[in-house]
Amino acid sequence: MGDDSLKIYDFFPKVVIILRGYTYEQIKVVAQVVSESKYYYGIEIPLSTDHAIDDLKKLNKEFKDLYLGAGTILNVEQLKEVVDIRLKFALSPITFSKEMIDICKSNDIVSVPAAYTPTEIAEMIQQGADIVKIFPANSLGSSFLKDIQAPLGKLPLMAVGGVDRDNASSYIDNGASFLGIGSGIFDKEDIITANYNNIKKSLEAFEKDFYEKM
Repeated sequence: MGDDSLKIYDFFPKVVIILRGYTYEQIKVVAQVVSESKYYYGIEIPLSTDHAIDDLKKLNKEFKDLYLGAGTILNVEQLKEVVDIRLKFALSPITFSKEMIDICKSNDIVSVPAAYTPTEIAEMIQQGADIVKIFPANSLGSSFLKDIQAPLGKLPLMAVGGVDRDNASSYIDNGASFLGIGSGIFDKEDIITANYNNIKKSLEAFEKDFYEKM
């Protein structure tokens, strides 16, 4: 029998790599490097990226074990497109409606709406969000996550926005359960040129600074 105490976010990767504005061939190289790592990552393709839906479909088919999700989901129509692809998670830069959270639950998709204030965070948790994305985290500072959980208790929070190799540990130390990192791991030019070796070196450098010091 399964453990009923386990939540859907218990299987969520600690670090989600956000790839915004790249071609499929560029994304594919990062996915290859990530899939070869001994650490567990998620990859998010924002729907604001050109051909995002097509790219997500291709990635899901080519990298079957990749923990793949979509970001910048702003409405029910976009979320239903994500459901059709059978992705693992759905993120947004804004709050989700109750309908959107319920759609995620009924389709075993981890819901990650964003919030910026204590009220928004509490509302998303009360409505059933699996994880709440604190965005933009760099505007609030890493201590915000610790401060907000003092009165509200331990919460499944993801810090996104300005998180990088240098400050990632600080967000975890201050109570973030998860991180979303865009340009804070890789050199953008390496992704543009699909430089496998440099992308791999950058990921290994991040892992040495982050995972191996935890």
